Amino acid sequence: MITSLAFIAYPVKDIAEARAFYEGTLGLKLETNWEDQWLEYDVAGTAFAIHAFSEWGAAGANGGLAAFEVADLDGFIAQLKQKNVRFVRGLIDTPVCRMAVISDPAGNHLVIHQRKAA
Repeated sequence: MITSLAFIAYPVKDIAEARAFYEGTLGLKLETNWEDQWLEYDVAGTAFAIHAFSEWGAAGANGGLAAFEVADLDGFIAQLKQKNVRFVRGLIDTPVCRMAVISDPAGNHLVIHQRKAA
């Protein structure tokens, strides 16, 4: 029986460039650094990791997708645009949420997401 999600991990080509993006641009706080090859960030109790292990997949292959929840989607999108983040898909409005899809420097896609009030 599965009891929880241990981590979400994305492969990257350049760990220093990816670290600058996830910490500097997205504002994540580094929790664990294993030999500058595996970096983990705690996102509300779930570990989000970036890694430089080519045997675990190619960077930018878009096989998985992580969605980061924000309190102010419009404000966060404006900040990302000021930082010249590449948008894969602009604002998407669904009955339950609003979101946009961005790309990290390695080409991995990330969803920036805001749930609508119930």
